[in-house]
Amino acid sequence: MLKIVTVAGFLLCFNLVVSAQNAPAEKYVNAFSATKNRWLMENNIDSIRNLLDIRCLYMHSNGWIQTAADVVKDMQSGKLVYKKIAITESQARQFGSMVIVTGKGRFEGEVDGKAFGMVLMYTEVYVKRKSSWKLVSRQSTKLE
Repeated sequence: MLKIVTVAGFLLCFNLVVSAQNAPAEKYVNAFSATKNRWLMENNIDSIRNLLDIRCLYMHSNGWIQTAADVVKDMQSGKLVYKKIAITESQARQFGSMVIVTGKGRFEGEVDGKAFGMVLMYTEVYVKRKSSWKLVSRQSTKLE
């Protein structure tokens, strides 16, 4: 019985230590995701270029898929312009060197000069590459 209590105590302590170690990365990446949204609204192309992993896929709610190069090119040309991004929910969960951010928000802007505005649920996957976090995947779903 003592062995079971000792093992259970060890596992509980281990879980608390692992959770505590993940918390700073989760908070950082969640804030980094918010910064990314600001960069999109400000058309800060250099920062977005540095954020995106070269193999990143940006999957929009209408089925449109952009590569990292497409995102940058479409920002430069004005094909896709974000005017307002208002996040209402956001949480981050770390799994090793990966953090997944899930959230909900209202996104407004223009595609090819046509206005859009919608509420989306989204998932973003960030991976730690050396000393920086890179966005490797983003998927959104339109809410009615």
